[in-house]
Amino acid sequence: MIGNNWDLALADEFKKDYFIKINEFVDAEYKTKTVYPPYDEIFNAFKLTPLEDVKVVILGQDPYHEEGQAHGLAFSTPVGRPIPRSLKNIFKEINSEYGYDIPQSGCLESWAKQGVFLLNTVLTVEAGKANSHSKCGWQTFTDNVIKLLNSQNQPIVFMLWGKQAEKKKEIITNSNHLVLVTSHPSPFSARRGFFGSNHFRLANEFLKDNGLDEINWQIKP
Repeated sequence: MIGNNWDLALADEFKKDYFIKINEFVDAEYKTKTVYPPYDEIFNAFKLTPLEDVKVVILGQDPYHEEGQAHGLAFSTPVGRPIPRSLKNIFKEINSEYGYDIPQSGCLESWAKQGVFLLNTVLTVEAGKANSHSKCGWQTFTDNVIKLLNSQNQPIVFMLWGKQAEKKKEIITNSNHLVLVTSHPSPFSARRGFFGSNHFRLANEFLKDNGLDEINWQIKP
């Protein structure tokens, strides 16, 4: 289904009744409505960041619901698409921490390939209707994915931005991991803590202290 060791790790999950119902719901939605991301990109975060490679988890909510923006990675947009405002604020924070130029591309695949698991808590959305698939079961699935990550021995940084993401803190109980919490990077809340949070440096310091390669947060043209 995914093509790496997530398939084995989630094999039992994929057989559960609730996940079968998700599949049935999602298949029907894609057949009858416009739904994002493209069907073959729903599990992009899993495909690009195998379980054993996960070093940082950044949690989003549901995919972008405008045409051509969602491609299965939280906060990311395909090359050539406009950069959403929340992502612009993420880039501004990285600029303040590292001095990197603000990128012209919003594609975060280079992060994913370094071990940044860009997970939305809901993996699909109907066009133009934010949170439209939030009650179909995806959150049960992604909570169980977070629990699986919590059980890993390798240290992981969890970045929880905003109230919805912060709720996941209670299921991250393993003292091996670092949990960073602040406001969401949206224009409505970025100044309530996200700007100046220093999360990207803190994540790299934690990885370095645990003998892991740091993340290069710079998005190159």
